[in-house]
Amino acid sequence: MRCIGLLAVMWLACSPAWAVPELNVAVAANFRSTLAPLAEQFEQENDVKVRLSSGASGALYTQILHGAPFDLFLSADNERPELLAQQELIIGQPFTYATGVLAYWQPGVPGESVTKQHFMQWQGRLAMANPRIAPYGEAAREVLERSERTDEFGRNIVRGSNILQTFQYVESGNVAAGFVALAQLHAFAVPASEYWVVPAEMHTPILQQGVVLKRTDEPELARQLVDFLLTQEGALTDAGYRLD
Repeated sequence: MRCIGLLAVMWLACSPAWAVPELNVAVAANFRSTLAPLAEQFEQENDVKVRLSSGASGALYTQILHGAPFDLFLSADNERPELLAQQELIIGQPFTYATGVLAYWQPGVPGESVTKQHFMQWQGRLAMANPRIAPYGEAAREVLERSERTDEFGRNIVRGSNILQTFQYVESGNVAAGFVALAQLHAFAVPASEYWVVPAEMHTPILQQGVVLKRTDEPELARQLVDFLLTQEGALTDAGYRLD
């Protein structure tokens, strides 16, 4: 009888009927800190587990092409979602969930607020995300080009593999200034006096788009998370994104 009871307990523990559904979300590094509390709220309201994997958008895109088991991809650009659509790897169409904002961060400037002039006069090392795989890095590259400072910085540019690593370079003091996401500065309550918000016209818009991936086993649940995210306008603007 004890064996029968043990088998029953084991069967109940392993039964799919008792399993909490899961969503695996690939999210651009800049958006992870914003998405995490929203995902937690979604979990509580829908009895679901949301697992976040963050990194550079280009790196996540490559993982998806190689079969990574993601249900939803929230990129920091619109290029990778469009490529996935062209390759018929998504359900429905790409959607824009936010527009990223780039900022020049230079901590430690005494007695004054950081402005464009500080960037134009900066002569030290400069941190930025890798333009080849990170949309915020591409935006920073455009700012350098339009400011005619690309050649001037030369080897003084320190490239992070994603915008999170770039932020860490400056936060740690290893690099004294850099281009980061405004959302990161908001997340860490960095004083506004330490950074200059780069005007939108200085670079191509950072349209952050997402897609539901065709390989998902939970298409309806993934769509519910998308719908939930698209109703969080206040949280996203407070976090440092635009919704235009």
